[in-house]
Amino acid sequence: MRAVDGSAPVVKVQDVHKAFGALKVLNGVSFQVRRGEVVAVIGRSGSGKSTMLRSVNRLEKIDSGLIEVCGHRVSGSELDLNRLRRDVGIVFQSFNLFPHLSVRENVALGPRVARRLGRTETGRITEEVLSKVNLLEKADAYPEQLSGGQQQRVAIARSLAMEPQVMLFDEVTSSLDPYLTGEVLAVMEQLAKGGMTMLVVTHEMAFARKVADTVIFMHEGRVWEQGTAGMLDDPGTVELRQFIGKSDS
Repeated sequence: MRAVDGSAPVVKVQDVHKAFGALKVLNGVSFQVRRGEVVAVIGRSGSGKSTMLRSVNRLEKIDSGLIEVCGHRVSGSELDLNRLRRDVGIVFQSFNLFPHLSVRENVALGPRVARRLGRTETGRITEEVLSKVNLLEKADAYPEQLSGGQQQRVAIARSLAMEPQVMLFDEVTSSLDPYLTGEVLAVMEQLAKGGMTMLVVTHEMAFARKVADTVIFMHEGRVWEQGTAGMLDDPGTVELRQFIGKSDS
């Protein structure tokens, strides 16, 4: 079992609202994530999941409410974005690797440029995180020589190289076939077992059931239902029951 710190939350989202013009996307979202916890966020397209996740890393600016992550007041005007991005890694559906750089160079870029580490320390971290995602043997390959699953694992390694306190994952397997999806989910499961705090937007119900300490079901821009993974087998609302029925079919 993972050790989940029951003290002050490392992520706090409180009464968050966000609209794009007349479209209300987040409508009073509140939840917390404890250190060492894995939280899976599920819901239909358009329920606000990705906007919420991007707001945690200040890729979207909220209209009102409070977001605090790793001691940073994300919703505040005095936020140091560079320090936030060092503490909070994010991996997207698209891999966003630099095609002209090798795997090793893609991963080393953050420690070398953003963290200003020396060659020896950068090399150590790069090898360590590539080992974690089982890609050390591909260190000198280029993105075009890799499968989609391998490219996504490089993207995960690149975020891990910043040694974040929290990792955010936004539908990272949605563009992959089932076999490659399994590769990526296995890496994420190992990260969870290693104690990484993770907030995961996903449509992979099996992953949520197996790995998540907490599942959040978002609907119409709200946290509609929240609980342990057991709630997926015994939904408390009609909306979650309908969503699970469609997802598992």
